[in-house]
Amino acid sequence: MAFVSWMVFVTFSSLSSFKGDDTPKFDIPHLDKAVHFTFYFVAAVLAVFFIREQSRGKFPFGKALRISVLGAIGFGIVIEVLQMTLTSDRQGDVLDAVANSLGALGGMAALKFLFSKVERLKWEI
Repeated sequence: MAFVSWMVFVTFSSLSSFKGDDTPKFDIPHLDKAVHFTFYFVAAVLAVFFIREQSRGKFPFGKALRISVLGAIGFGIVIEVLQMTLTSDRQGDVLDAVANSLGALGGMAALKFLFSKVERLKWEI
């Protein structure tokens, strides 16, 4: 459920207009790229655990990693295209798609590190 909720949050945050709202504005260079990286880092990690739970630990870890990363990268590209085509005040950006992809790959690297030793975490139930 955490994965589905996170993806709804990412989709809403990516496609909603925040123009004209009263939220405080921060002028931090490239903060949006860090946000994109974080969104997709978390998405890739949660996707792997979602696959694990749905398969009751029987789905191979490496395959779950590949599916989650490719899915997150594909989803990020789709969101950028939707920003270009469906929204009036949001723009799709190739660098945002790169940040999304790097975040998904970072999530994969973190999970590979966590599961690289048997005593760290157990994948199979």
